[in-house]
Amino acid sequence: MDNREVLETIREINLSYLMLAQHMLNEDYAEGLFKLGLSAQLADLVHTLTPAQTIKLAQSEDLVCDFRFDDAAMLTALTTADKGLDAAATHAAILLAAQPAKQFC
Repeated sequence: MDNREVLETIREINLSYLMLAQHMLNEDYAEGLFKLGLSAQLADLVHTLTPAQTIKLAQSEDLVCDFRFDDAAMLTALTTADKGLDAAATHAAILLAAQPAKQFC
């Protein structure tokens, strides 16, 4: 994959993420806020982006989303294939809930 293809893929991911985030916040703001791990301030900005602003932001060469699974226990809980799948999902949700919301610096 060359650099141009990588950039195009990043832009597609950005647009998909922003559209998903807006959809989640439109459907159930509180649940979307929690599942996205965003602060209310950041969620309000994403929620109120116009289509033109959304597309412009998606064209960034950097990912606009954040990989929240920076804890090995959290990732392991989600990827462990055993009979306790409900318990693993619950454990992962608890670990995610303990993370602070993303803020602007």
